[in-house]
Amino acid sequence: MSAKVWLVGAGPGDPELLTLKAVRAMGEAQVVLIDDLVNPAVLEHCPNARVIPVGKRGGCRSTPQAFIHRLMLRYARQGKCVVRLKGGDPCIFGRGGEEADWLAERGIEVELVNGITAGLAGATQCGISLTQRGVARSVTLVTAHTLDGSSPEWHALAKTGTTLVVYMGVSSLQQVQTGLLEGGLPAWTAVAMIENASLAQQRECRSSLADMCRDALTFRLKSPAILVIGQVAAHAQTLPSLYVA
Repeated sequence: MSAKVWLVGAGPGDPELLTLKAVRAMGEAQVVLIDDLVNPAVLEHCPNARVIPVGKRGGCRSTPQAFIHRLMLRYARQGKCVVRLKGGDPCIFGRGGEEADWLAERGIEVELVNGITAGLAGATQCGISLTQRGVARSVTLVTAHTLDGSSPEWHALAKTGTTLVVYMGVSSLQQVQTGLLEGGLPAWTAVAMIENASLAQQRECRSSLADMCRDALTFRLKSPAILVIGQVAAHAQTLPSLYVA
């Protein structure tokens, strides 16, 4: 494999959810820059690589993005095969696009490798089909954590009629709830709060839009977690899990 940077999605945590392409890239990597949310168990696929932690977690001390850029550039210019290993999918709230653009502007070959995103894996393990005929014909992925600190247009999202999958929303539960209720989403709308998607320690809390803040407090919900908001969450209560560990 020639010198390049691979931006690889490691999936939500379960090592068995890695793609074959991700395993191949990791196996040939000489340098791996690993995010905090990546399960260390996947590192068995890159035994010959130098592994460098470059964690980025909301509310915690994080590796500056500019420093991560420089590391990727330095090792690529040394002729090494570099893997930037990210939790979930690099192009879903993973900065894959901006990193790819930054490297390409400096003449570095880049390839993106998709991973299963936490919103999909966590919901599936809980028996939630994010789209379902007669219930929800579309799904919207949204992050509650933005670069400039602003909030998503919850009022507008409430009117879409789609299943909402909210990432990085634990610290913003009150804003999510208030915005969606004020936007007209019924208080009885089903909510599933899923912590540590796809891992052995995954936990879920079923609630409603009206009660989710209270229930999350009782449940002691912690990051990383995703929220599934929509009636598919209510239907899932009678469905068997679709996920096979």
